[in-house]
Amino acid sequence: MDSTLIVGSAQDADPVEEIRMRTWARRNYAPIDERKNDWHPVILDEMRRKDGEDQPHSAK
Repeated sequence: MDSTLIVGSAQDADPVEEIRMRTWARRNYAPIDERKNDWHPVILDEMRRKDGEDQPHSAK
């Protein structure tokens, strides 16, 4: 897959393209301060999800 970011709205992506963008986001993860607001919403969403996974879970 091309390493360029796709810009558009979340409604622009069909299910296959959404999976591709989410995979791209995980492989090309960028810290919060390095992300650009004009990246596709699906890419930003997946990076936020990965942020949550990287947070230590509190012990119960």
